[in-house]
Amino acid sequence: MSDTEDGAGDAADTDDQADADATGSDDTVVPVGVKLGSTRTVIVYPSPDGEGPETVRTLTCLATYEDVLTGEERILYGEEAATEYPDTVEFMLRSGLPEDEESAGSAATFFTELLKSNDIPENSAVVYAIPTIDNDAGLANLEAVVEGSHIGEELVRSYPESLCGALPAFENGLGAIDDIFVTVNMGSTNLEVCAYRRGEQLVPLSTGSITGNEVDRRIANYVEEETQGRVNIDLTTAREYKEEHADFEGFDPFTDVIQQPGGGSHEFTIEHSVMDACDEYVDEVVDEVANSFLPDLANSYMKVYQLALDQPIVLTGGMASLPGITEEIERRLTDELQRDVETTRADRPDLAAAEGAHEIAAHLSKEL
Repeated sequence: MSDTEDGAGDAADTDDQADADATGSDDTVVPVGVKLGSTRTVIVYPSPDGEGPETVRTLTCLATYEDVLTGEERILYGEEAATEYPDTVEFMLRSGLPEDEESAGSAATFFTELLKSNDIPENSAVVYAIPTIDNDAGLANLEAVVEGSHIGEELVRSYPESLCGALPAFENGLGAIDDIFVTVNMGSTNLEVCAYRRGEQLVPLSTGSITGNEVDRRIANYVEEETQGRVNIDLTTAREYKEEHADFEGFDPFTDVIQQPGGGSHEFTIEHSVMDACDEYVDEVVDEVANSFLPDLANSYMKVYQLALDQPIVLTGGMASLPGITEEIERRLTDELQRDVETTRADRPDLAAAEGAHEIAAHLSKEL
């Protein structure tokens, strides 16, 4: 064999190794971050082309149908399931966790299909975000869903969602674990507030009464009131209105059309229903943080309280994605506490929990 051929072979070996490193083949441990959410699930893992993290984001739902040719049961998940089978689609984590055997089984089926569709490798170190909820059975079911999947052969570990979601908001990323700060996780099914001291949770607070889902319910009710009973929308449409139109920086009224039961269509304009619901939500968040959580933190850890308020409060979760909500909460907290308060968030709060989990997984995988 010539020297040229030897060189080509060496180059090919190098290329093969680079491909192996990117895709997780051979002995490479692939870091994977997971957030199984009540509305959406996000998975972050290294891109096969080595160009940075790959992000999978889909609705946490499942639908089944019968194949007309074979008679076998087929499975759809995510947006496809919600769009094509809105009458039978199952959102199995509506409360934030798989509450029973049936919902845990559905969640496992959904997660398996999602992993297979995206070729998430088995030889991976998996970190998944968990909510701060006093529900041991639900948390055990979530653990079984993730640990029972084919990924995470090398390591599976869970961390609080609010911690994972806060990390991408800091310039020093994982280094923020050594800091003291407060997080407000504004999710679909819970509002979670806690302080972190070098990764340790202090006086965690969780409530299911101030949620993104409650905002959706209010939007649906307010739309009916605003249209004098002529328009009734479901919660999915209400969520879409919120995600597409809610804006604290400059809301614009919008027009939609519904089909009338007897034929024809009805056009209507929404001027205040969406922002009324979102405005009430912000007031409730501020009240919970200022008048419940922070007094408890001050009573239990006065020095931590003082240090934490010298740092930006980190907003995480899907509701933190609304334009202008960070500044609005900052302004109202400043007024309520009568002291300057700063807030911050990741560029994409709806992806941040999985991104932070991926950062932790990447760090842990280096030790394997």
